Amino acid sequence: MASTEHFDLIVIGCGPAGEKAGAQAAYFGKRVVIIERTQHMGGSCINTGTVPSKTLRESALYFSGLKQRGLGIDYSLKENLTVHDFMHHEREVVEMERLRILKNLALHKIELVRGQASFEDCHTLAISSADGTRRLQGDVILIATGSKPHRPAEISFDDVHTFDSDTFLQMDRIPKSLAVIGGGVIGCEYASIFMALGVEVTLVDGRDRLLPFLDYEIADRLRDRLADLGMHFWFNERPVKTENSAAGVRLTMKSGKILETESALFAAGRRAAVDGLAMEKAGLALNDRGYIPVNENYRTSVSHIYAAGDVIGFPALASTSMEQGRVAVCHAFSLKYKQRVASLLPMGIYTIPEISAAGETEESCKEKKIDYVAGRALYKNNARGHITGDTAGMLKLIFARADKKLLGVSMIGENATELIHIGLTVLEKGLTIDEFIEQVFNYPTLSETYKYAAYDGLGNLAGHKLREG
Repeated sequence: MASTEHFDLIVIGCGPAGEKAGAQAAYFGKRVVIIERTQHMGGSCINTGTVPSKTLRESALYFSGLKQRGLGIDYSLKENLTVHDFMHHEREVVEMERLRILKNLALHKIELVRGQASFEDCHTLAISSADGTRRLQGDVILIATGSKPHRPAEISFDDVHTFDSDTFLQMDRIPKSLAVIGGGVIGCEYASIFMALGVEVTLVDGRDRLLPFLDYEIADRLRDRLADLGMHFWFNERPVKTENSAAGVRLTMKSGKILETESALFAAGRRAAVDGLAMEKAGLALNDRGYIPVNENYRTSVSHIYAAGDVIGFPALASTSMEQGRVAVCHAFSLKYKQRVASLLPMGIYTIPEISAAGETEESCKEKKIDYVAGRALYKNNARGHITGDTAGMLKLIFARADKKLLGVSMIGENATELIHIGLTVLEKGLTIDEFIEQVFNYPTLSETYKYAAYDGLGNLAGHKLREG
């Protein structure tokens, strides 16, 4: 039997959490190895999820001219646009990101081992590959293997007509019609992207609304915008059977209704990707939601084993996964550096139009019995909104009635995922909405909406409107 190699830190999985955790530990002089079983680095973030879908969004806006339609310009989508055309920029971006990760590992002198990791005991892993088996032992182990789509047993996934969110981008052509099952982040993003390309999209969800964790006013604006573009919605519906048909795929709903489309994307739920890890040999198990349970330091029930990223569940964002990985190794090695993940996390949803939010919503304030006031600013009252052609956007501020302290920011529209950080800084510092009034914003900019949302909020606080938007 091969001898066992020893490391300070073994990281399983080279997605956002694994890469950043490994680099953090190596920066402080720890001997680190990262194990990756797939061909490419970056996990679903780089290869099937975050980066590809966001790059495709830009390609969809470019090919469709949707950004410019508010200006009275309409570019006809290429009649014969192929998946190869559509994916060209996506392939370039993904390849650059893969190379960036490899360079980062080399820079930090992190060893990369390719193969399937399997626990032999709580400190030892066997790594199986075409070259044989290596045994690695670690003082600290971080599980950062990500998540994978849930595939309901009653649905026939052939990855020709019926896809999950990991296989969707492998399609060989852009369909003329598409059913998207799931009104969460992934479902809404892909539905809006393909809607922009002129695909007839029907979005199916078992609930009665899109993105229920968002401020309802923001989520309703998204639904209305997508409906204006021609998207169909089937709420309170759930497919119980799929079968291939002459049109492509026939979906039978629980209600008995039938939906026929050329393709179907199931984006309803994910679970931890821990197949083959043999976690039970390390004394670990998944919780009832299918993820690894951890404490506030990302430590599992086994004291020297940590987990971070999508493998632990919500919020399952690349940005937070990176921070979780860093915090985990700093805690594991008692490094006086990154001690916590920020309590306020920005949510970025790359639909068309894009959405971002941080902090409280009207609904969460009502649930917590917080006495709040809301202020709004509409892009249609903003010069830059008119210049960019986006007059449907909105910024919404939630603040405390008693002292005007900012409690939450939600926005929909052009550059929402960038603009959110202005509000996030004020939230994190515990400041009031007066901060936006005191600051000077460039003109014309969408950032100015913060000032006018604050004015609107003050008007509502005083019982009268100072100005619309």
